[in-house]
Amino acid sequence: MTWADFYLVCFVVGLFLSVVMFLAGGTHLPHVHIHLPGMHGHFGVGHGAGAGHGAQIGPINPITLTAFLAWFGGTGYLLSRHSGLAYASALIVAILAGTGGAAIIYLFMAKVLTSPDEALDPADFEMVGVLGKLSVRIREGGTGEIIYSQAGTRRVCGARSEDGSAILKGTEVVVTRYENGIAYVRRWSEMAGEELEMDSTAKPKSTNEVRPQ
Repeated sequence: MTWADFYLVCFVVGLFLSVVMFLAGGTHLPHVHIHLPGMHGHFGVGHGAGAGHGAQIGPINPITLTAFLAWFGGTGYLLSRHSGLAYASALIVAILAGTGGAAIIYLFMAKVLTSPDEALDPADFEMVGVLGKLSVRIREGGTGEIIYSQAGTRRVCGARSEDGSAILKGTEVVVTRYENGIAYVRRWSEMAGEELEMDSTAKPKSTNEVRPQ
């Protein structure tokens, strides 16, 4: 096997593994546990970019290793085929190129994919209890549309009346349950009225104390 063949094999293997890991990011594969120097914890390949949240990813991990292999092999193959460098010089340049490529990938992962600011709290997207306003009226037994704000973003969702009654456009409503992409709502005025009625009918606590004789 010539040096050109060796570099070509490294490039193909590195590129193939990089593509596999990229595609695996959209699936639910198990976490990959690799114990290497500089790598702390685990790296979840099967959960995409979000898998890195909360984990300390060292510079040596499956992603950077495949990036190094691809850049190393590609650079070495081009130098061995189209330059007059000696094999030792070409090897050094290929190693530097591979290290540079892996460093770029690592910096991207560390600064973007594993940023604490990118972590999402499921509680921020809980629909029950959300207050919104109907942008499309709900006909009796039909479906309308609700506009609401969540996690700092204005959102739209299909809505139905919880009791099947009609609700006019512009009415403020509260989501009581959320199923199959549809928010079931009640009028905010009704819920606020029920709370006031419960407060007014509640038995007040007696302030008179019976003292023993």
